[in-house]
Formats: sequence, C-alpha cells, structure tokens
Amino acid sequence: MALIRIDGDNLVVAIEGLDKLWSFKGSLTIPLANVRGATADPGIATDPKGIRAPGSHVPGLITAGTFHQDGEKVFWSVKNPSKAVVVELADEEYARLVLQVDDPRATVALVEKALA
Repeated sequence: MALIRIDGDNLVVAIEGLDKLWSFKGSLTIPLANVRGATADPGIATDPKGIRAPGSHVPGLITAGTFHQDGEKVFWSVKNPSKAVVVELADEEYARLVLQVDDPRATVALVEKALA
C-alpha cells in the first residue's frame, strides 16, 4: 500500500512494507506543479500493463514497479484494485502513478485540494 501526503509544494508517496521490495522503490517525491490530477479507478487493474522493468506482476495478486508501454513509464503498487488511485503527471519520469491507498476518495480529495 502507498501513503500519499502533501509536503509543501510536493506530493510525497511512501510505499509501505514488502511493497517496497516488489516495486523496487520506497518513495517518490513529485512537485505539485507536475501533478495533473488524481482519480479513483478500480478498473485500471484489467488494463494492459506493458513491459515490466523492474517490477513484479502476478495476475490477480500484485502489480508493482515500473512498466513501459507506448513510450511511457507507469509506476504501479497495487494488490487490491478496488483501492486503486491513478495520479496523472506531466514532465516527470513517470506519466502515471497507479497506487493502492487505504481510502481512495480521501486521497483524491487531498490531491485535488492541493492542486486548487
């Protein structure tokens, strides 16, 4: 699972527990100026992921790490798709972050409020 918080002008994503191991990342810091928005999207888990490099993917169990598709990099950290949030980015290493959070609605509201 991921913890998302706003720290000054940055969106900070902390990956928890063994998810750090599966995703090959412990945290990400993104300037809010490069965050386009966030949406709760439980259906994204069924979308094609692309090529995993590096990361972990066991269908129906976990998708974690960096995936390359159509010239874009997407970071995933999801075990329970019903709690997935997609954060759209611009001018960053990743085009999107797909993250499992404890409360998708609250996370989307937090990001949207920070962008307002």
